Amino acid sequence: MKYGKGVRTATWMALWGGSLLTLSCSGPGGQPAEQAKPAVMSQADRVARGEYLVKVIGCGDCHTPGSLAGAPDMGRSMSGTEYGWVGPWGTTYGKNLTPDSTGLAGWTEDDIVRVLKAGTRKDGTPVRPPMPWGWFSNLSDEDAHAIGAYLLSLPPVRHAVPAALPPGAKAKGATIVIPQPQPWDLPAKAAGQN
Repeated sequence: MKYGKGVRTATWMALWGGSLLTLSCSGPGGQPAEQAKPAVMSQADRVARGEYLVKVIGCGDCHTPGSLAGAPDMGRSMSGTEYGWVGPWGTTYGKNLTPDSTGLAGWTEDDIVRVLKAGTRKDGTPVRPPMPWGWFSNLSDEDAHAIGAYLLSLPPVRHAVPAALPPGAKAKGATIVIPQPQPWDLPAKAAGQN
């Protein structure tokens, strides 16, 4: 099949332009050029970013006293609550996320990132519901580290939250009960779906 002069010219221009684009994106010796790296944030900027993320994500809803009653006590922000979350997993409580010995003292940013992205505590135990770590696993490493930097920058607040209870154990105090899931809300395998 014969192509007109315009088609041949356009084809050669595209090939030539693509070659120039490829060369312009290459480093010395034709190697791929390095990608621009984001600017390194100062510690103050990382803490500010972490504070922003903690507020937007809503960490204080479960970890700040008074939040679930509609009146968060910001003087004790992130120091844990005594509302028990009761569900098929047992009873859990919003942990103290301040750097007190009853909270995150001795934890590093990496320890906090592991909780957020892998659902595993410093001691290797899994995080239980209702902590939505599965959603948090999508955070970038930079954002997860910023959250860690923020939490470790908070003033320590002494507050030992109640220990988690196994399924069937009676919780003391106020609880929020999450009933057994209905068939639609079961994970696909448990519901017999593919």
